Amino acid sequence: MLPSNNSSLSLKQVIEKYKLLLNYSFSKSLGQNFLIDLSITDRIAQSAGSLSDVTVIEVGPGPGGLTRSILGCNPLQVIAVERDSQCIQALTEIQSKNLTVIKADALKVKPQDLASGPLKIIANLPYNIGTTLLTNWFEDLTDIQSMTLMFQKEVGARLCALPGSKDYGRLSILTQYLCNVRRLFDLPPQVFTPAPKVHSSVMFLTPKDLSAEEKGLVKYLEPITRALFGQRRKMIHKSLKQIFDEETINIFLKTLDIPPTIRAETLPVSKFVELAKLARERERHNSS
Repeated sequence: MLPSNNSSLSLKQVIEKYKLLLNYSFSKSLGQNFLIDLSITDRIAQSAGSLSDVTVIEVGPGPGGLTRSILGCNPLQVIAVERDSQCIQALTEIQSKNLTVIKADALKVKPQDLASGPLKIIANLPYNIGTTLLTNWFEDLTDIQSMTLMFQKEVGARLCALPGSKDYGRLSILTQYLCNVRRLFDLPPQVFTPAPKVHSSVMFLTPKDLSAEEKGLVKYLEPITRALFGQRRKMIHKSLKQIFDEETINIFLKTLDIPPTIRAETLPVSKFVELAKLARERERHNSS
């Protein structure tokens, strides 16, 4: 592994030189909290496994701390997506032929449009758009081998939450249906500049090898989970009335042996998948 010193300037010097914290209200609006401890960014980059034969997509590189660590792992190439012009200028301090910096809004860019072949996403995600970015990527996981992502700790808890816990919900189900997910480690606020008010978690997600038919269930999982967790204290029978008629609900619950009086938060992911399958069969039957 190569060292992470791809620049003659330290990260603190880069931040000062390009005045990245001068307009803090702007940085705060972008959810920017910079990691400048290279031992931590090295740990994040190394957690993604071998990068030698993949393109790494990094979102919100800021002054380039994690970027340096990723480059230190000898990736095929790194494509950094950044919307802040000052940060883009700061990234010029990193000298590497394997680095391409793209000025763009990550919410409007598909990873697969940036490079062909195997991809890994490694990012200290902006807090205010992290969940939206992830659900956007869920729409097409083609070629994505893994995602090593930092979120607010409470979001990380939702990704891997189990039934019956307060964190279990729509995001838990969609994530665990599409990916294997685990928490790698947590980070306290003081390791960031500026320090956020929350703790953070680094999460590792690997997309499951699902068939086209299995991936198509997401279309049905989304409205079902939205209805069932929109008012999570309601009984499942009442919540499902938002999308199905009484007869259909009774058939579905009886078929899956789900008591009508329980709450959605107690159901395992597998039951939501079975509900989605029944919803798809019903739609196919009605359209035939």
